[in-house]
Amino acid sequence: MSGAAVRALSGLAVAGAAHAAVNAALLRRAPARPPEVTRPVTVVVPVRDEEAQVGACLAAVLASRGVPGLRVVVVDDGSTDGTAARVRAIGDPRVELVPAGDLPAGWLGKPHACWVGAQTMREDGYLVFVDADVRLAPDAVAAAVALLDAHDLDLVSPWPRPVAGTLAERLVQPLSPWLWMTTLPLRAAERSPRPSLTAANGQFLALTRRGYLRARGHAAVRDEVVEDVALARAVKRSGGRAVPAAGAALAECRMYDGWAAMREGYGKSLWASVGGSPAASVAAAAVLTAVGVVPPLAALRGSRAGLLGWAAGVTGRAVAAAVTGGRVWPDALAHPVSLLALDLLLAGSLSGRRRGTLTWRGRALR
Repeated sequence: MSGAAVRALSGLAVAGAAHAAVNAALLRRAPARPPEVTRPVTVVVPVRDEEAQVGACLAAVLASRGVPGLRVVVVDDGSTDGTAARVRAIGDPRVELVPAGDLPAGWLGKPHACWVGAQTMREDGYLVFVDADVRLAPDAVAAAVALLDAHDLDLVSPWPRPVAGTLAERLVQPLSPWLWMTTLPLRAAERSPRPSLTAANGQFLALTRRGYLRARGHAAVRDEVVEDVALARAVKRSGGRAVPAAGAALAECRMYDGWAAMREGYGKSLWASVGGSPAASVAAAAVLTAVGVVPPLAALRGSRAGLLGWAAGVTGRAVAAAVTGGRVWPDALAHPVSLLALDLLLAGSLSGRRRGTLTWRGRALR
């Protein structure tokens, strides 16, 4: 590749790192000691074959401080293991186990389970959605509500700290927060009504019930594989405000255990995550790979511009990891390898989408 191209790509890497640093300063953060929540809070936990996870998840939710009006609705989406029994064994009157029922035509499983859980809330207050593999800190729910109230938001997505136990997880899992911290102008996105300017993580979402219903909630995203981002966009489309926030001190999540689990998990959704469509995903991945991989390759051949680009990519990754609670060193140094690993996962996702073979938790994804 020509020297001019390397300089241009390195310039983009520098701009991305600078943008990540600005976003790190602007990212909304919850108060260290959030005030007590005065309105009802319903925490919805959608589960499907989560026997191994649901007990610890609920224990953390039930340990929430400053939420006297807390109720927890666990929506069992057709589990075939001992998930329901584990929930019943909790024995806490604040926990209600609700069957999701048959999956209606045109719905995917998780949006439907979330919708069923949300319908159980009758009073105006707050809805919090938590995945079974998430572990909340005691102040997490109250802190998320405080963010909603302090900044007049309808949806806030406190990003959980990504827990990575294997090398593959350490390479790939930090890329999601790095991506939006590098590319999304946070303050402009918070003010802008454009649905495309947002980011969200369905592992931990908090909404006002009023804003959720105004956006038609999960009914508006019933067939979306990436339902969390789609929900944030629906909130903005309805006139609401939705933003990501710092969540490393509020929650943590080990999303997948190893490469095989990541290949299956990312396979179901990655084709739609990086651009909204297969073609857009390929284009976005090509740009990310060029910016993140070409300058380091040029640096290995003695290019000073390439070395600058590599350093910028590492810096941006380190900034994002520091803010979101990920491991900074030495993981950030392997940023180019991380992008190549993401390309492999994307290729598998696109292939499964084209062949119509994508599944999740025993259900076909169409």
